[in-house]
Amino acid sequence: MASVTIKERGRPLGSPFSTWLHFRVVPFLGAYLLKLWMGTLRVRMEGFEAVQELVDHDERFVLAFWHRRLVMMPLAYPFIRKDRGVAILASDSRDGERSTATWAYFRIHAVRGTASDDGAKALVRMIRAVKDGWDFGITPDGPRGPRQELKPGVIALARKTGAWVAPVCVAADRAVTLKTWDRMVLPLPFATVTVRYGMPTRHAPKGDDEAEGAKLEAAMNALEDWAEEAAR
Repeated sequence: MASVTIKERGRPLGSPFSTWLHFRVVPFLGAYLLKLWMGTLRVRMEGFEAVQELVDHDERFVLAFWHRRLVMMPLAYPFIRKDRGVAILASDSRDGERSTATWAYFRIHAVRGTASDDGAKALVRMIRAVKDGWDFGITPDGPRGPRQELKPGVIALARKTGAWVAPVCVAADRAVTLKTWDRMVLPLPFATVTVRYGMPTRHAPKGDDEAEGAKLEAAMNALEDWAEEAAR
């Protein structure tokens, strides 16, 4: 595995031992435990055929989901690509390095940058990744909210790349809700989890960003309402 560096900011990661512990051992253990946790879940898929058809026709797509459903989102990408897979945006920070190393065990590629710090630079990197053949997973209300309010990046990414946008949500019949800004949802072990996809949409290079963003936000919130009802 390549050495851990943050070239653009030049932020030191600590001593060799600290780097090994925090950016090798901790991500390995975290990924291992998360895989064990996911392995206990009974997983069902709904509406994934339309997204699978995009894969079959070698079309790129963006999975859009709210931040509170982030942890179990690897379940939403069972698709097989020949040379690429799915990418996410990870911050240029120590926490970003740790999460990048963790998600790598799930074959999730990290594009470095933070939308809240430098949205334009982050968007350019995401566009490059999609044009290079990666699908993308994005939380339009991340990284700090407001909760379930769509930011414009996902529509801009779709317009610039021609990628389809598919809203997705993961519901569990037994879960805990954390007291975080996003009200993070964590399925309990051995829960039944349902991954539901909304209908993919395509966005022309030019259009009404506000109107199309409102439609996507409504579709994502409809999935969220369904997930909340499924948990009752």
